[in-house]
Amino acid sequence: MEENNLVIIFTITLFIVVLTMIFIYVVFIKKKTTLLIAQKEKDLHFEKELATSQVEMKEQTLNYIGQELHDDLGQKLSVVRLRQNQLITKLQNTEKEDLTELNELLGECIQDIRNLSKTLITEQIIHFGLAESIEREVQRIKKLKLLKIEFITQKQDIDISPKHGLILFRIIQESINNILKHSKAKNVSIQMEDDCEKLHISISDNGRGFDTSSIQDGSGLKNMELRAKLIHAELSIHSELNKGTQTLITYHKNLL
Repeated sequence: MEENNLVIIFTITLFIVVLTMIFIYVVFIKKKTTLLIAQKEKDLHFEKELATSQVEMKEQTLNYIGQELHDDLGQKLSVVRLRQNQLITKLQNTEKEDLTELNELLGECIQDIRNLSKTLITEQIIHFGLAESIEREVQRIKKLKLLKIEFITQKQDIDISPKHGLILFRIIQESINNILKHSKAKNVSIQMEDDCEKLHISISDNGRGFDTSSIQDGSGLKNMELRAKLIHAELSIHSELNKGTQTLITYHKNLL
């Protein structure tokens, strides 16, 4: 009788252990599947945001090059042609013919530059490294003469993934655009400090500031936060009314 009881107890215990193991296994598989799905969604979201950032950056770079060709070089050649036309009227007939040919060739060059500038705006180009991209953006803004802006960095060659560098550039660019649109600042400073583990970036302005608790969904600041989360970067914004704004970005190189 006792042996039967022992067998029953052992069987029940074994059954409970097996059920427990099955339950733990099912919970583990479910949790693992959930984590894998979440990671997959995160990776897809990152790739989507990266693709969007690449398109935005290339479009802006192409627009910049196109405008430079059209406005700067094109305008200079147009002035040269205008001056040449003035000189043609003062020359003899034989000299006029030679200069007229040059004038026509110059006109073709001007038209080619205009066509090229339009083409560049719609084509793709390779983008630059992070430091050089920031410097080019700063130079572009300087030409607008809307405010004084400086970029301070000790290193030009930043050891960072090109994909993550692009996301960081878009955050910086979004911050600068917000300053131009809303801050009424006269001075902007961008500083970048790089070491083996972290990349620190600060963007400071002396504008009118704002209440950081009133950030609206869909705003430029929200876009910056979302992009920072994609690469596990830390983003903080400090601002006071009439005291300017400082945006701090910390990128951990060895985190991913």
